[in-house]
This record gives sequence, structure tokens and C-alpha cells, in this order.
Amino acid sequence: MEILVVDDGSEDGTAALAREEGCRVLVHPRTCGPVVAKNTGLAAATGDYVMFMDSDDRMRKGVLPLLCRELEADPAVSAVQAKVQDFLSPDCPAGPQIRPEPYYGLFTGAVLIRRDVFDEIGPFPASLQAGEMIDWSGRMERKGLIIKKIDLISTDRRIHGSNFGRTHRDVEFKDYAALLRARIQALKDLK
Repeated sequence: MEILVVDDGSEDGTAALAREEGCRVLVHPRTCGPVVAKNTGLAAATGDYVMFMDSDDRMRKGVLPLLCRELEADPAVSAVQAKVQDFLSPDCPAGPQIRPEPYYGLFTGAVLIRRDVFDEIGPFPASLQAGEMIDWSGRMERKGLIIKKIDLISTDRRIHGSNFGRTHRDVEFKDYAALLRARIQALKDLK
């Protein structure tokens, strides 16, 4: 198992801490955004399975071996998707709504993927700043690749004032709209 940390312009000492913990750190010379950071990690990954984790989320203890066993049990499954549980960060001002129940969401920290899937469908679109997992699941679906959902909470998703979706809402909406247009066009092309 390897842990790769992509330092995409961090100013909080994360890279140094990651190195102290024995992680391999990949540094972008300038901030490129979360999608490009994921592609940087993907390009450097050497394992058979890949899971991405955003710096503000937490993987629950013991989850990774369970997800690995699910993939190993069925070679026809290309990815295993678990549930996410939102939590409000203690430093967040009151107000943001969180989902009280665990849910299946297209968050990279809740999906373990066979590495060779990316050889077949390609990396995340570098033109996006948000919505890369929506694009990814659509490409998986078009290729007939199976994403198995399991009833397990894998990740605690921290809700705070500087979540990308809060600080870059205009970019997020633009990317989601572009993905929706592409999906509609793909459906039209099938007819």
C-alpha cells in the first residue's frame, strides 16, 4: 500500500507532515485545482486499486481492507462505492445544513477503483474544477463497467466554511452545467 499526497499549493505544512509520516509527496509548482491534483496522484500510483481522499475528509478506521475484499471477491466489479456521513466542522459558523443520514455520494473518498479502469476510460478531465466524479461515473456507465454499492460508511465528509463548493460555487455550477449538457448530448447521440 502506498499513500501519495499531492501538495497543490498548500500553505499549512501538510507536505512536511506527510513526509514525516512516510508518505510520498508530489508537489505542484503552482495551484492547479483538485481535479488536476487527482490526476497527478493517479499518474504516480503503482497499486492495483486507487482511492482518493480530500484533505478535509476522514476515512473511517478499518474501511480500506473491507473495500479491497469487495473488489477482490468479484473480478467483474470495477469499483466499490460506500456511503458518506457529513459532519459539521467545529470551526464552522452555525448555518450550513448537513445531511443527518449516511448517503451514497459521488465522492472520491467513498469509492475504491481498480487502477486499470483509468487505462480504459482515461483520467479525470483537467478542464473541470468540480464534478469529476459525475463525469467518471458516466464514462464508467457508457463502458458497461460495474460500480458496486455496499452498505458501509467509509468516509466522514467535513462541512466547513471553505469547502470548494462554498468558495467556488460559480465554477462548480458552470462545470455541472457543462456535464449535464454533455450527458444530454450523449443520450441524443444514442437515439
